[in-house]
Order: sequence, then structure tokens, then C-alpha cells
Amino acid sequence: WDNADFSRGVGTTFYQEFYTLNTAKPPFVRDVEAKIRRYLRSSYSAAWTLKITWEKAPAYAARTDTRKTNTYQAILTTDGFRSYVLMLYQEGGMQWDYTRLPATNALIGYT
Repeated sequence: WDNADFSRGVGTTFYQEFYTLNTAKPPFVRDVEAKIRRYLRSSYSAAWTLKITWEKAPAYAARTDTRKTNTYQAILTTDGFRSYVLMLYQEGGMQWDYTRLPATNALIGYT
């Protein structure tokens, strides 16, 4: 990981929360459920889902370069018993110039 830096007014972060227990599910939540079923071969019906989007996020420290940005999402979802996180990245993966980052061991994903 490396840090995103929004201090120069470039990029934004936003979120959308979906409560879907006993309610009609929007297409986005149905898509999340389908991904979990396909990748984990598990029956899954979301009760709650949170989509967080970092759009055009420059790398820390943005004072040196705001041209190369990343757009990515974290999707948290639970059925009340099991919880999952989906990490989605813009096509082409990491756009930050990792040779200019303070940490040289940046990763995409989580551990």
C-alpha cells in the first residue's frame, strides 16, 4: 500500500451504503452477490453493503506529482454472519509511478 494524498485538491473519495435486509436489491448489490457466489462458490445474500470509491487519487506526496492518479474501490458486504471485501481497480492497475513513492515496496491489495 501507499497513501493517497488529496491535499492539493486533486481527486475525491465518496461512499454509498446499501441496507438490503428485507428490501429490494439494487443492481450493484446483485452484482456484488454474483461475484461472491462465482469466486467463492458460496451462496450469499447481502444484508448490508458499503462501496467506497477513491477517484483520481494522487499518491503521497502530491506536492511532487498530481498527474498520475488511481481510481479504485473497496466494497464491504455482509449477510450478518460472513463478511467480504472486494477490491476493484481501474483498468490498467496501479498508475502511480512507484519509483517516486516514499516507500518502494507499494502493493495493490491488502494483507
